[in-house]
Amino acid sequence: MAAMMNIATLTLNPTIDVAYEVDHVYHTRKMRTKTEFYSPGGGGINVARVYVRLGGNARSYYLSGGATGHALDGLLDLHQLVRNRIPIKGHTRVATAVLERESGKEYRLVPSGPMVEPAEWRQCLNQLQTAQCDYLVASGSLSPGIPDDFYGQVVAMMTERSIPVVLDSSGAGLRGGLEQGGVFLVKPSIGELRQFTGRDLPDTESVGRAAMQIVGGGHAQYVAVTMGHEGALLASAERQLLLPAVDIEVRSAVGAGDSFLSAMVFAISSGWEIEEAFRFGIAAGAAAVMNPGHDLARPEDIRRLYSQVRAAS
Repeated sequence: MAAMMNIATLTLNPTIDVAYEVDHVYHTRKMRTKTEFYSPGGGGINVARVYVRLGGNARSYYLSGGATGHALDGLLDLHQLVRNRIPIKGHTRVATAVLERESGKEYRLVPSGPMVEPAEWRQCLNQLQTAQCDYLVASGSLSPGIPDDFYGQVVAMMTERSIPVVLDSSGAGLRGGLEQGGVFLVKPSIGELRQFTGRDLPDTESVGRAAMQIVGGGHAQYVAVTMGHEGALLASAERQLLLPAVDIEVRSAVGAGDSFLSAMVFAISSGWEIEEAFRFGIAAGAAAVMNPGHDLARPEDIRRLYSQVRAAS
């Protein structure tokens, strides 16, 4: 295995993730929670958490503000993550997941996030200009006020420095990053890919064609599409690889995509071939959904499920 490389992650719209469990969800009535958990969240932060669990080195760049921003900083320190905070005036958002024990259903409340001023997002670009890393993972939504082409600006900056960019976003963030071109790896979910293409993509053949168009257009070298229980698809200039989902009991969908991406990048940065890294990512996504909403993939689960993924493909 090659020497471990360092990654940096970018989270423009981080969260404090709060998870509760209740016996039953009622309207109006006060519901007493059975458990409560507080975690630092948002795409890039989640990627960094799993990457470090696997034994890698990750530095988190993120925007943070208000009283909740200080709380987020503290949570990152509790998780012993190396961090670069870009201060903003707005309050960091708080996202809530409620698990109803009676039905096993999970309810998720996710605010849009704080307004970011031009001086604040420009300061973010300035900090990234000196980021020391082998890969940059830009993951998560754009906060209000951040321009649609922000991830494109990041890709252009990192391309000049010969640092590959991994992109995982949706809507304007995904489009702005891909339109720049030259992304190393992009990981849309099937829903994000449908939104990006404006097409239904009713079967895996149409998903594969859409992914290959992204590759063929020079927008990204690799496209990994996660499709939930239908598995995942990897597209490159050489070929497509479609793999089934791991057959497990789903407890929560929180953090599955971030765990997938983190494990895949960890394997790539460790010198694995892209298709084996893709399998490792599938294992991590499955490992994440086995856990309740306050947790992400665990290394022992990832490695156990990875052997199942290899055996099935």
